[in-house]
Amino acid sequence: MTLDAVVTTVDGQLIAKIAKEQSKERLPSRGQVYVEGTMNGYRFAKVLEPDGYWSHWFRFDREYMKEFDVRDGDVLRLEVTVSKNWPEPDVPKDFADGIAAASEKVRQKWHDITPMARWEWIRWVNSTNSLDTRAIRIEKSVSKLDGKHRRPCCFNLAACTDPELMKNGRLKDA
Repeated sequence: MTLDAVVTTVDGQLIAKIAKEQSKERLPSRGQVYVEGTMNGYRFAKVLEPDGYWSHWFRFDREYMKEFDVRDGDVLRLEVTVSKNWPEPDVPKDFADGIAAASEKVRQKWHDITPMARWEWIRWVNSTNSLDTRAIRIEKSVSKLDGKHRRPCCFNLAACTDPELMKNGRLKDA
């Protein structure tokens, strides 16, 4: 499928925002979506993040930025396929330590859940700037994994959760 993404700067970071109509009509979820494809001929695989406005966005890889002259306002053409083969997420050290210190049941469940589910847990833990709230979320994640939960509950998957670029669950304006 073809998607158009507008390059924009949010708090000094260069990102690309998928056109809202295309996101809504062509992508299978308002939450994160893993895609593989090409962007102006450059091969990439990326998790598209929700923006809290029912669309998606992504950060640029340094390699791409070095190879191409990408500027604010540019429109990129993406040829993508939605993939169900999610990559393993980077687990923040504090969260990894919490899982490692938990019961065997928690460690086994963490291993058994899908990479997409692990992305969701990490998004929920990461979606705060408060270290106290973060610590509570890690503790709650371990507790929920020790119970019946395989994914975080009561969590708006369509919210923007990047603490550097969000305000009230929405991607900040450029």
